[in-house]
Amino acid sequence: MPPFVDKAEVQAESEDALEKLVAPQAAPRKFQVVYRNLVTFGLAHLSALYGLYLAVTVAKWYSVFFCIFLAIVAGIGVTAGAHRLWTHRAYKAKMPLQIILIVMNSLAFQNSALDWIRDHRLHHRYSDTDADPHNATRGFFYSHIGWLLVRKHPEVKRRGKFVDLSDVYANPVLTFQKKYAIPFIGTICFLLPTVIPWYYWGESLYVAWYLTMLRYVYSLHVTFLVNSAAHLWGNKPYDKYIKPVQNLYVSFFAYGEGFHNYHHVFPWDYRTAELGNNWLNLSTLFIDFFAWVGWAYDLKTVPDDVISARAERTGDGANKWGFGPEEKGR
Repeated sequence: MPPFVDKAEVQAESEDALEKLVAPQAAPRKFQVVYRNLVTFGLAHLSALYGLYLAVTVAKWYSVFFCIFLAIVAGIGVTAGAHRLWTHRAYKAKMPLQIILIVMNSLAFQNSALDWIRDHRLHHRYSDTDADPHNATRGFFYSHIGWLLVRKHPEVKRRGKFVDLSDVYANPVLTFQKKYAIPFIGTICFLLPTVIPWYYWGESLYVAWYLTMLRYVYSLHVTFLVNSAAHLWGNKPYDKYIKPVQNLYVSFFAYGEGFHNYHHVFPWDYRTAELGNNWLNLSTLFIDFFAWVGWAYDLKTVPDDVISARAERTGDGANKWGFGPEEKGR
C-alpha cells in the first residue's frame, strides 16, 4: 500500500459506502490558495516571458533549436511514458525503454511520474466531478492551471486512497525517480539544459537559463491543454454524453493527445486515437518505432468494429479528428 495512504482509514471506509459521483459535477466550494505555488508559478512564467524575449533577440540559433528539441522530448516523456505506458498500461516496455522514458519524463518535471500517474488514474475514474483533480466542469482556468494553485478538493483526497498503485510502487524505475526526485529531476530538467548550450557552443549561461525556463513552462501548458481545452471545445464522435472532446489543435501541440473523446471511451488503446499512425500522433510513432526495435510490446488496440459500433450508438456524428462534419461512408 502506498505510504501516503492511511491503512486504518481505508479499512474503515469502503468506496461502496461513498456517495456516487455523476459527471459533470462541481459543487460549491471555498478555494484555499496555495501561495507558495502561486509565487513559484508566477516567477516561472515571468522567466519564460523573458526567455521568449531573449530567444528572438540575442539567443544563438543552436540554443533555440535545442530548446525546441527538448520540449518535444519532454512532451513524449509524458505522453508515451507517464500517460500511455505507466498510467493506462496500454503497452509494455523493456527496461532500456523505461529508463529512456523516465529521463524524458524528468525533463518535463510535472511532479514525479508516480504522482502524475496517481492523479491521472483518479481523473479517469472520476472524470469531471469533484474527485477529478482538474475538474473541467469548473471551467478553463481551473482545469488548466488553477487546480494547482489551490488546495485539493476533499473528494480528491478522500477517493484518491482507493486508486490502485500497486504496479507503480513495484516498478523500480518509477520509485527511483520518486526517491531521488530533487537531484535527478533537477539535473535533467534544469541543470543540463542550461549547461550544455554554454559548454558546447558558447551560449551565455544567463540566456541558456531563461531559455530553459521558457521550454519548461511551454511544456507545462502543452500538457495542461489536454486537461482543459480537450474537455471543453471540440467534437464528440464516440460518446456525446461525456465532456472530453476531439480537439485537433491540442493534438498538434500535445503529440496526439487531443483526440480525447476517443481516449476517454477507450483509455487502454496505446494510440489514444482511432488511427494512431497519423501525422499528428507523434507519440504513437515513437511507440511504434520501439515496437519495431523490440523494446515495446503487447500494444493494446481496439477492434475497428467495436469502435464503429460505439460511435454509432453514442457518438454525435461529428468528424473523428475534431473538425468539420463526419466523412461519408462512416
